[in-house]
Amino acid sequence: MNGISIVVTTHNEGHNIRDLLASLVIQEQPVEIIVVDSESSDSTPRILKEYSKKYNYIKYINKKCTRGEGRNTGVENSKYDYIAFIDGDSIASDSWVKNIKNNENYDIIAGKIVDVGNKKYGTERMKLFYRDFDVTSPSSNLIYSRKLFLALGGFDVNFITAEDIDLNIRAMDKNPKFIYCEDCIVYNKTRNNMASFIGQSFWNGYGRKQLKNKHGKIRQIHRNQFKLMLKFRYFIRNFFGSLGYIFCSLRRK
Repeated sequence: MNGISIVVTTHNEGHNIRDLLASLVIQEQPVEIIVVDSESSDSTPRILKEYSKKYNYIKYINKKCTRGEGRNTGVENSKYDYIAFIDGDSIASDSWVKNIKNNENYDIIAGKIVDVGNKKYGTERMKLFYRDFDVTSPSSNLIYSRKLFLALGGFDVNFITAEDIDLNIRAMDKNPKFIYCEDCIVYNKTRNNMASFIGQSFWNGYGRKQLKNKHGKIRQIHRNQFKLMLKFRYFIRNFFGSLGYIFCSLRRK
């Protein structure tokens, strides 16, 4: 594994993108960073232009797109054999790329996610398993070989959210070599207010319905599910997630 192509999609991440880029430019070389920004109206474009001028291995692409379309565009403009996906509101650990490179010869590397920020708006993922792989391994820390990614046709651009879960499900049908890398750490910022937490929950529910429509029922495991349901934030997440699920159902009719 020589270099790593890091693909980021953004939209109005001006309050986060500088932290992400600062964590990426210190990674072990060679890397390239491709940021596809969906026509942000805040300070995101200015910051991206600033960094792309300073570092010649940062590519800034301004294109109106969904997350799936943006990631596909990023891959199309990349050059290395491994693609590392990370989100605009995340922060890579200092040795993220180095530890990714220690796991060469795998088709998929799923890194460890550590939530940081307001714990009030952080929740445990509802895991879905397909062929013994946790297909909810999120694209905020997910590495694919270019060969496998292209064989799958990339992300399904019809998904609003859960496009990473869909990609992982389709990947498992190819019998890839995959590994969980505990040392490949990315820090994800939690939502910072109730409104954004509700919005995230709603669209996650929407995405789960899109998954059901495309793939049918996938085995779901959640530790201590009953105890978690008693916590207020899980009730809020599940309630608004259910609304998103229903909204997606109604849109199909």
